[in-house]
Amino acid sequence: MSGQAQAILTIAGSDPSGGAGIQADLKTLTVLGVYGCAAVTSLTVQNTLGVQSCHPVVPEVVAQQVAAVLADMCVTHIKIGMIGSSAIAQGIVQALSGFAGEIIYDPIVFSSVGQAVRTTDSLDGVRQIAAMATVLTPNLQELQLLSSTPCSSIFEVLAAGEGLLRSFPNLKALVIKGGHLQEKEAEVTDFLLIAGQTQHESRRHRRIVSPNTHGTGCTFASAFAAYHQQTGEYRQAFHLAIDFLDSLLCVSAEWRLGQGNGGLCHHLFAKGA
Repeated sequence: MSGQAQAILTIAGSDPSGGAGIQADLKTLTVLGVYGCAAVTSLTVQNTLGVQSCHPVVPEVVAQQVAAVLADMCVTHIKIGMIGSSAIAQGIVQALSGFAGEIIYDPIVFSSVGQAVRTTDSLDGVRQIAAMATVLTPNLQELQLLSSTPCSSIFEVLAAGEGLLRSFPNLKALVIKGGHLQEKEAEVTDFLLIAGQTQHESRRHRRIVSPNTHGTGCTFASAFAAYHQQTGEYRQAFHLAIDFLDSLLCVSAEWRLGQGNGGLCHHLFAKGA
């Protein structure tokens, strides 16, 4: 009999269109060869045209889902997305109080197309989770909100990132998704800051135009968690997650999913890689 398999637990909202949230997380983990578990924080009514409503799960039930998985599975990494409410954030913090593994938090405040996500999340709830995370993966709007500083240049982005590492001492690494910086350029620059290291990692890669970008933040954070579980290295996970997302964007671009901003074709990754 083989040893117990390692797992990654995603704690996030449900997207019935399959583009983001729990659905995107589990698809990502599966195609990358990782066993995924899931605790649902919110039920959303949404499709590719947008979010119509959000219905947070009872906080105690969210905490019980997390506790049940941790009591049974060999969870090494936890990826957190949409919280749902400050009360749910508090329940998650309590449920994870004894967890010693990696916590990768993608603070869901703004979507990949720059729109505020209509949920009941508050900045207080986001900060509660950020304080216990080991890795944060904000986009520029979320970085600006969390750091309370402007992020209109590379210098300001790095300064804001360094400020977050000081503000949240539990953080080991910060991944800044730079898609909204210098948006007219043909390339995107993402950044990796590691606590205690003055040398920052950056990655320039081609900006891929596609009608299907819904859930890219969820997918990237889940891929980062999967690759970190497999390699144990933040730098390797950073570069591999970028390559993975770029590959998905390319293979998804020719498809039409819904009438709005479609999700990624995770199921085509093996064929399109």
